[in-house]
Amino acid sequence: MKILQFLASVATRYFGVIILLFSGLAFVVPEVFVWATQYIAIFLAVAMFGMGLTISAEDFKVVFTRPKDVLFGCLAQYIVMPTLAWGLCMLFALPPDLAIGVILVGCCPGGTASNVITYIAKGDEALSVGMTIVSTLFSPIVTPLLTYMLAGAWVEVSFTAMFLSVIEVILLPVFVGLLIHNYIGGERMKRAVTVVPVISVVAIVFIIASIISNNLDKILSCGLLILVVVALHNVLGMICGLILCKILKTNYEKTTAIAIEIGMQNSGLAVSLAVSNFAVNPLATLPGAIFSVWHNISGCCFATIRSTKCKEIT
Repeated sequence: MKILQFLASVATRYFGVIILLFSGLAFVVPEVFVWATQYIAIFLAVAMFGMGLTISAEDFKVVFTRPKDVLFGCLAQYIVMPTLAWGLCMLFALPPDLAIGVILVGCCPGGTASNVITYIAKGDEALSVGMTIVSTLFSPIVTPLLTYMLAGAWVEVSFTAMFLSVIEVILLPVFVGLLIHNYIGGERMKRAVTVVPVISVVAIVFIIASIISNNLDKILSCGLLILVVVALHNVLGMICGLILCKILKTNYEKTTAIAIEIGMQNSGLAVSLAVSNFAVNPLATLPGAIFSVWHNISGCCFATIRSTKCKEIT
């Protein structure tokens, strides 16, 4: 158990580095990861099940004790990121395949990596977790609806199919994990939860590596363009979060949590939705895969900068 706990600690602390290393490995030996593409939905469900296992009744307190903070963060995320995605698609005149992928990323809920980054940045962890939970619970309705509204200009979008996909790979696994955590409880569950990050990291690594290994030629031909779009999407999202919080004069911890939550999306869901709902648009998976790599790197940089500012404040 101690070995697994050590691995979990390493996986959490060096999440971005691990993803970057395996992404590079997928470029060098793609045949190692090609097989995983057909299991993307399963890998994502496993990662979300892991998220559910880490959620306790205590985590829901912030939702009820600070509803304005949580709802503001979620509303800002579901307005800022989809709007930025649509704007960048128009600005760069992206082809339909890439446009739908970028918009999918923008319309997804917050990712669990945001909670880790918020911790590193010394932000409001409880608020970050609360926003991730609420945005995830809203995602079966909001993600398909926003995608339908914004991506309809490029491709045909089925709201019903996407709704069922999000229920299957996000909501059900999270609820099962949540129920198990709160039904079993006790010290045994606390020890088990400490190793969950290992499972989640492995699942996310295979999702990203499989997409990269199956799209090497496409990445080489348009990778720079989509990297620029993805980087702008992520960075502008965090900047918008900082500006909104500055206008409202929120404190350092809350500002940091909201900015990170807005800019860091559940890009694994974007990849899964692209595979299951837009199979005729093969490039639609790329923005999500690249976002998964990029936002962990930028998130760590952002956290370092913010934590330095926190020291100056204190």
